[in-house]
Amino acid sequence: MPINRIIAGLNDFQENYFKAHQDLFERLSHGQTPEILFITCSDSRIDPNLLTQTLPGELFIIRNLGNIIPPYGSLNSEGAGIEYAIQALDIKEIIVCGHSHCGSMKGLLKLKSLSDEMPLVYDWLKHFAEATRLIIRDNYHGYSDEELLKIAVQTNVLTQIENLETYPAIRTRLHAGKLHLHAWVYEIESGQITAYDASKGQFVPLIQESFPVPDPLAVMNPV
Repeated sequence: MPINRIIAGLNDFQENYFKAHQDLFERLSHGQTPEILFITCSDSRIDPNLLTQTLPGELFIIRNLGNIIPPYGSLNSEGAGIEYAIQALDIKEIIVCGHSHCGSMKGLLKLKSLSDEMPLVYDWLKHFAEATRLIIRDNYHGYSDEELLKIAVQTNVLTQIENLETYPAIRTRLHAGKLHLHAWVYEIESGQITAYDASKGQFVPLIQESFPVPDPLAVMNPV
């Protein structure tokens, strides 16, 4: 995509969308009040606002390779974003959304091959997605590459839910019933989103009802 197309898009935004929604942007200039933190992958095929049909100001978004949240105590921008979302914005819901055909999870399943070609990606996955890799290695044998990738995507989302629960600010709000965590997977080719249902121990098509916080023990069997 040439940069000229991006500039043309900016011009179109300013001349059309912005003018049509000028009151919205005037309100947003005075502050933000999102109630949902949406954590997802940097993959260009994922657009949180498009998927959820939300407006600017309605989602606080954290994106990185593999929608990974390092555990509490690691010095990282994700932790700072979570702290800000909880303490400054009083977020009520946190969604971790993985996706099909995730390049990060493909890399995780063949981690050693990344060390020379993409050492920074290797370090990121090795340090913060190792639990997912070991769960797949030790518990899933005889599966096809496609099946393993699907399991890895789901397992990784549940692992990140567990990592979120290591943050004291999150644990105290979960205990008080002031915060809810959601584990989602978006399937690019169908547009479907599945959500983890702890009562069933599996991901099921998302419908308009609340899902319980994932049971960490169920991470061992995400499908």
